[in-house]
Amino acid sequence: MKKINVITIDGPSASGKGALARGIAHKFGFNILDSGVLYRLYAYLFNMSFSSNEIANQIERHVEFIKSKEKLLVSYKSTDVTSELRSEIIAKSASEHSSKKEVREALFNIQRNFYDGAGLVADGRDMGTVVFKDAKLKIFLTASPEERAKRRLIELQNLGQEVNMPDLIADIEQRDMKDSSRKLSPLLPAEDAHIIDSSNMKLEEVFSLTEKLIKKEFI
Repeated sequence: MKKINVITIDGPSASGKGALARGIAHKFGFNILDSGVLYRLYAYLFNMSFSSNEIANQIERHVEFIKSKEKLLVSYKSTDVTSELRSEIIAKSASEHSSKKEVREALFNIQRNFYDGAGLVADGRDMGTVVFKDAKLKIFLTASPEERAKRRLIELQNLGQEVNMPDLIADIEQRDMKDSSRKLSPLLPAEDAHIIDSSNMKLEEVFSLTEKLIKKEFI
């Protein structure tokens, strides 16, 4: 299989995939795909009563992704909907939709089309196992539920949302169980993925380790 210039970062929610992907994109000038945002967009548009085919069309025609080192902004019909997509309600809805075959099929080509031959870093749950099986470098980033809950707590507090740790830990553990046990595209590392447990690592340490892997495969 011919390898393409893609880095996949898979792993459970709040494991740090997004921050790592943004850092890689900024450092190496890669395009970025946050597949979780696409599923959140699906949930967001589904709540507006669009069908699966209509949602794919809406995303292709009216959604813009604005990349910066700090975060990925999402614009729908020229309106910034980033904060709305980061809510726990949308997150739970996106998790439910992501287990459906018609949803994954509706978004598959959109995800593949993020790769234009140049460098791409793609983060999600099945980037290395399904969407980009031919990626040059695959990473599976994980952390303990408690550590991931801490990170999610800070993120939600910064968005002005009220949350508590026990609920977050329970939600994360439940989502992990659903994601890893579902029949369609379960959450698991690709056979050729590098597994990184970031529970006791700072982002800088994770990035330094990843940078070495990138230079080995791409430079």
